Amino acid sequence: MLVAGTYFMELLDGTILATAAPAMGRDLGVDSAAVGVAITAYLVTLAVFIPVSGWITDRVGSRTVFVGAIALFTIASALCAASTGLVELTLWRILQGLGGALMVPVGRLVVLRSAGRDQLVTAIAILTWPALAAPVIAPFLGGVLVDTLSWHWIFLVNIPLGVIALVAALLLVPQERAPERVPFDWLGSVLACLGLGALVVMASLLALDTVPVVPAVLAGVVGALCTWLAIRHFLRARHPIMGLGAFRLETFRVSHAGGSLFRLAVSAVPFVLPLLFQDAWGWTALEAGSAVLWVFVGNLGIKPATTPFLRWWGYRPVIVVSSAVAALSVVAMVFLTPSTPFWLLVVLLVVSGAARSVGFTAYNTIAFADVEQPDMTAANTLSSTLQQTAAGFGVAVAAVVLRAAAGVGGQGLAGSGPYAVAFVVIAVLLVVACVEGLLMSRTAGETVRPERRVRPAVPAGPRGASQD
Repeated sequence: MLVAGTYFMELLDGTILATAAPAMGRDLGVDSAAVGVAITAYLVTLAVFIPVSGWITDRVGSRTVFVGAIALFTIASALCAASTGLVELTLWRILQGLGGALMVPVGRLVVLRSAGRDQLVTAIAILTWPALAAPVIAPFLGGVLVDTLSWHWIFLVNIPLGVIALVAALLLVPQERAPERVPFDWLGSVLACLGLGALVVMASLLALDTVPVVPAVLAGVVGALCTWLAIRHFLRARHPIMGLGAFRLETFRVSHAGGSLFRLAVSAVPFVLPLLFQDAWGWTALEAGSAVLWVFVGNLGIKPATTPFLRWWGYRPVIVVSSAVAALSVVAMVFLTPSTPFWLLVVLLVVSGAARSVGFTAYNTIAFADVEQPDMTAANTLSSTLQQTAAGFGVAVAAVVLRAAAGVGGQGLAGSGPYAVAFVVIAVLLVVACVEGLLMSRTAGETVRPERRVRPAVPAGPRGASQD
């Protein structure tokens, strides 16, 4: 719960600023679109420093890094709230991103090392809820804080939460280091940082209302080239900063191939829906944010049943069905209109939220089903990096599709056509994830499948005696 709470703080601060951008722009004396640089700086810092989190943890110790990261994130939040200019805010956001990049992967690594295979499903289910909740809650919470208090409270709420997390971390988190000290992989770190950072910059540029074509293309080329060189280096280096050996395991490969498409798609839905409700249907920001909260209701409502689903049917059927239901729910969104009964909209959003919750838990759990403890640091670092990249690209893909469809239709984002196209593209991604699930071996993930509870047999009584 401690690590899940810190994960929620990190994800919330990555998405909540978009709602507060107009108010922040007015207060800081800049255009609201310019505030996007603070959002991008945070996301780029996360992507750049996650790969080095595993090495730092093995060298310095899990409790030291985790506690230090919480303190850094909390202090940076206070500094962000005290900012009086955009440059100052951006610098503190970079510091906040550094804290988040160390805080979440290290915390998750501690949980993965502590939880045995029999407790892995429960642990991952708890760690998954922030990824489900934060993107959905952020628009609503951001609107409430900005309207009732001020944009500063977006950061100030982290201070009491950070203090509580800091005390809990000192009491709960063990101090663990790697038995063998390995040299730092400078070349791999530089290539990974440049590659991932450039790709995240490209994704952020593509999500802008007016895309700067040359910088976006340049960032994409640099990102792709450096990422390719980094992968090549990781495959040859003796002690790479991010080992790729986990991809030899079917369970890890499925979780980060079809699983990345699943994460990308379900991250795009909470971005597209508020735009549909506001720009096409004319709803207020608060009304749109409140409606999207029904996705979170589905997330929470299905959560107690996730482990029984995996116990009864196993990973392959659960991944296939959750991906298929998520795809069908997104296809149904194509036919939404302003005259759609609100109760029907609620049912659709709840079903969509339930499907994404079950899929998230299944994919995240199966990732570490066959990873041995000595390889857990490398696998966790790689998993954290890929998940952060997939979630960031979800918004970028949706934004590009919306913009392209709006240009072709000629109605802009005020018409329903661009949103229908975006929902179709999202559904196709989910179908591809479903197909990969069908190709999984039936025994994949059996090592961490929750055991079915077998009722003890009732001993036979004396012959002729009645049995209750």
